[in-house]
Amino acid sequence: MGSAKNTTSAQRKARIEEMRKAERARERRNRILTITASTVIVAGLVVGGVVLVKSQSDDSSTSASDSKGGSGHFVTGKDGVETWSGTLARNHVTKTVKYPMEPPVGGNHNPVWMNCNGDVYGKAINNMNAVHSLEHGAVWVTYNSKASDADVKALEAKVKKTPYTLMSPVEDQKDPIMLSAWGKQRTVTSSSDPNVDKFFSEFVQGKQTPEPGAACTNGLSQ
Repeated sequence: MGSAKNTTSAQRKARIEEMRKAERARERRNRILTITASTVIVAGLVVGGVVLVKSQSDDSSTSASDSKGGSGHFVTGKDGVETWSGTLARNHVTKTVKYPMEPPVGGNHNPVWMNCNGDVYGKAINNMNAVHSLEHGAVWVTYNSKASDADVKALEAKVKKTPYTLMSPVEDQKDPIMLSAWGKQRTVTSSSDPNVDKFFSEFVQGKQTPEPGAACTNGLSQ
């Protein structure tokens, strides 16, 4: 009888010890899992913080660069055409871009182009939309109040019959009549100046075009 009790007691102690061992093992596993999870979470927070800081830094950089139309200067060729020597950015942006030349010949620009299928605008247009038209290979004819009515009317007639061109007033430009393409610009003396035809011939969908064949319709119009 006493032997049976001792056996039962020993078995119970053995089971209790096994349960204790199992509980200790479970606690160790839980501690390991907790430490591992905490490490992963902390690492994730660190990586996330780095990514967020980098993203904010990139956004700041992009925002700063988006407001610039490019850097460089014009170099005048023997033919009188000025070629922009420097960088002309080509990002699509919605904020105002400050161009280093007037009228602009390239740089960051609005995602929507001005219609340039022989379109004549009687009022000033947004430079950012016009630059997008230049990217598509258009020639932009501009004039200010010093240009004669006769020259303006003659140029309007020429533009209306020439695809990939547009025309609008730009009061702040340096000369009465100017012609612009992507990275190219020149002044002409009048509508009958032979350099008008030469500029059209060379730069309407010319080699300077960043996106040849891109649309000049279904854009923005006044």
